[in-house]
Amino acid sequence: MKDILIIDDDTYICSLLENYFQQNGLSADSAFKASGGLELLKKNDYRIALCDYRLPDSDGMELLHNIRRLNARIKIIIMTAYADVNMAVKLIKAGALDYVTKPIQPEEILELIKEVIRTSSKEKSRNTFDKDFVSGKSVQIQEILKHAKIVAPTDMTVLIQGETGSGKEYIARAIHFNSHRSNQPFVAVDCGAIPRDLANSELFGHVKGAFTGAVNNKVGFFEYANGGTLFLDEIGNLSYDIQVKILRVLQERIITKVGDKKNIEIDVRIIVASNEDLWNEVNKNNFREDLYHRVNEFKINLPPLRHRKDDILIFAEHFREQANANLHKKVEHFSPEVEKLFLQYPWKGNLRELRNVVKRGVLLTDGDTIKPESLPDELRNYSPEEIDNSYSQAEGLKKASVDAERQVIINALKQANNNKSKAAKMLNIDRKTLYNKIKHYGIQAENNLI
Repeated sequence: MKDILIIDDDTYICSLLENYFQQNGLSADSAFKASGGLELLKKNDYRIALCDYRLPDSDGMELLHNIRRLNARIKIIIMTAYADVNMAVKLIKAGALDYVTKPIQPEEILELIKEVIRTSSKEKSRNTFDKDFVSGKSVQIQEILKHAKIVAPTDMTVLIQGETGSGKEYIARAIHFNSHRSNQPFVAVDCGAIPRDLANSELFGHVKGAFTGAVNNKVGFFEYANGGTLFLDEIGNLSYDIQVKILRVLQERIITKVGDKKNIEIDVRIIVASNEDLWNEVNKNNFREDLYHRVNEFKINLPPLRHRKDDILIFAEHFREQANANLHKKVEHFSPEVEKLFLQYPWKGNLRELRNVVKRGVLLTDGDTIKPESLPDELRNYSPEEIDNSYSQAEGLKKASVDAERQVIINALKQANNNKSKAAKMLNIDRKTLYNKIKHYGIQAENNLI
């Protein structure tokens, strides 16, 4: 296995990074177009793909999906000249591990790549809870950790809901490493990063000759996790047919590989996560209701970082120490101005964004204190009133929409004398959807509708 594939139309950057990586003991190949990178991926197995966001024949999102089709396990880091947090969040949701902004700092990328390789090595042998886990001190996170420790010793399936980058995988690890399975594998799978046509093979495995390109037998993620815990992140991205197969696994504890008729018994604890409200996805017919109830034996709602103000500086200090160790620096403090910005900023990318900001700050700091000039433009130019108002309006609109929908359903039921079929017709939805919404909003109990 080779270490790194670099895809960038800037030949100077490719040459610079390739030589720098090789000087530091890592093997690297370069391609100047997306098509050339994909050809190399067909011939070689790489740990990491380091890709420019804008290429002559592709953009970062398209390239991300095409790389995943060829190698669902490869870690992808996007290089971009545009420090757009919204774009970064979309890329990470689509399966990118991380992103770095240009101008490129080879030392920063090297440390990120070493961290990826170290993490991959730990995954194969880790049998204790991650020593780098930091819980925070907010009331919300303490309550969540309390619940995590209560559910950990059981084999109950857990659903963790929270925004991208908010720490869902850390909570899943906390559950695993406080369970009786702690000495067995913890396998994390980003369902959003698996191409739909490969999901069956990636999750359940396949036998040689099952389809074109299946030149060897393949072990799927469920088998990898046998005896331990399988963490299915962004489970809502899986297709209906895969959802049916997962439901069967949960009920019968058996899997069947693609192209095989033999059942394989497995003993796996399932933890799932989503950055969307899965019940809303059920109502939209995007997620199976029977699977929702099966994975929702115990639910944990993880609030975004902006709602956990007491945790922000704790995590910032933790990420500062990590960055010092990775970058061989001795930055000891944040200036009061930086701390104030950290506490005001809404952190749409949550912990992942905070980590990147702190690491950049450590890299660009000459003395022992991170100051505002070492922060990205979006933090230095942040306007609390404008963004806070936009968040307040957005959250208010969301609540207003929910309240309005609930009231419309109540009115329709009253007009239909509680005839569900008639009310569903009035609302232009099917009867099943109406029942789901009645149950979700607790309308029957509150309005004595029968």
